[in-house]
Amino acid sequence: MSQAKVAITIEEGVLAKVDALVRRKVFSNRSRAIQEAVREKLERLERNRLAEQCAKLDPAFEKAMADEGLSEELGAWPQY
Repeated sequence: MSQAKVAITIEEGVLAKVDALVRRKVFSNRSRAIQEAVREKLERLERNRLAEQCAKLDPAFEKAMADEGLSEELGAWPQY
């Protein structure tokens, strides 16, 4: 995957914690630590968005739709 170089502003305390992780060899460098933190945050936001959308579903309606779909399809399934 291609990469792009960016400049960021970060609080000194946060940077100190990142540097401590780099010194402990948790991450190979600052860039890797920040890249992984951003990726993790984006994934978490996407999971939350999916959970919010799922919460809007009506379980009874979804079950009824699934049951209706199954009953119509059962006759079309091959016999084994």
